[in-house]
Amino acid sequence: MQNDFQYFVGIDWGSEKHRVCLLDGAGRMVEQRWVEHSGDSLAELVDWLRRQTVESPSVVAAAIETPRGAVVETLLEHGFAVFSINPKQLDRFRDRYSPAGAKDDRRDAFVLADSLRTDMHCFHAVRLDDPVVIRLRELSRLEDELSQEQSRALNRLREQWHRFFPQLLQLCPAADEPWLWALFEVAPSPARAAKLPEAKIARLLQQHRIRRLTAAEVRAVLKTKPLTLAPGAAEAAAEHALLLLPRLRLLQQQRTDLGRRISSRLEELSASPEGQSEHRDAAILLSLPGLGRKIAATMLSEASQAIAERDYHALRCYSGTAPITHQSGKQKTVLRRRACNQRLSNALYHWTRVSVVCDPKSKKVYASMRARGHSHGRALRGMADRWLQVLISMLRSGTLYDVQKRPA
Repeated sequence: MQNDFQYFVGIDWGSEKHRVCLLDGAGRMVEQRWVEHSGDSLAELVDWLRRQTVESPSVVAAAIETPRGAVVETLLEHGFAVFSINPKQLDRFRDRYSPAGAKDDRRDAFVLADSLRTDMHCFHAVRLDDPVVIRLRELSRLEDELSQEQSRALNRLREQWHRFFPQLLQLCPAADEPWLWALFEVAPSPARAAKLPEAKIARLLQQHRIRRLTAAEVRAVLKTKPLTLAPGAAEAAAEHALLLLPRLRLLQQQRTDLGRRISSRLEELSASPEGQSEHRDAAILLSLPGLGRKIAATMLSEASQAIAERDYHALRCYSGTAPITHQSGKQKTVLRRRACNQRLSNALYHWTRVSVVCDPKSKKVYASMRARGHSHGRALRGMADRWLQVLISMLRSGTLYDVQKRPA
């Protein structure tokens, strides 16, 4: 990377205030200062940097650990170059200046600035994402959070039903279907459920469009002998379970709404401008077999820079498909890369898992890898690496997936 910068800024990010260190091109410290995490303080930071660098943002490079946030975006919008580095790499650079392992905010800000001055090739240039991609990233991460919250609430509901009303779990082991919640609200105890008339159960099944079960089958399950518990235990468990149902309905409604919003953002990113023959990145991603809405949203938001730059090697490192090699003398060990973006790694896992089912060529490659002795996970990582090569080729050519053009 060509280094034409004359000043280097190190920013040790903090939740309430940030430590800023400014060095000149020879590594001499110009000044250090604290900056509060507020709009006024960040505006003062920009003015201070302009004064110190003779009103020339183009000759200033800033180093920071986090690649996004108000500090990064403020500097980029005012014309300063911003570079990010992995905290683990920064820890190694810190050893240059303190073999004993000393660490404080002042030292970290200086190490960031000086390391950027001497080893800029180890840093990654940060750029602002498209506003739609920023929104997509937030929605995609929120969807994962809501999914985890819903799973925790469902596990609690299952535990209470297993405690006093296991008949309901025979009808739906996951306890995640709204019709079963409605049935439990109508009859929150085994004794009341056993007295439900078949006609009422039939109406409930019809309202929720449940066809895999008949009212007679549901009634037969509800009439089975209940568990014998201590006085008050069943009532307490039923009350606990009833209080969980409004939260579950809210989480399900929010996930449905998020799904629509994510689909809408993907449509915005897929629409090609008039007169442009090449397809946009989102449309290319969605054309691949096994890759649906959730995976496309995760890849576009978590690996936006690597996808925009068509950087295959960066993408396979971010997603964890590139292995780690440890070699010393005659010993050589190849290990799975675990230091990666976990959301991106999970997305690629599910993409390849589904592609093995719906894509005949992927199924053939997976079977051959398994026949050579690879584990299921290792075979899927190999498949993911192949899919990333296909994806980058499609992005560079701007074409949608065509099974006839894919090499065997």
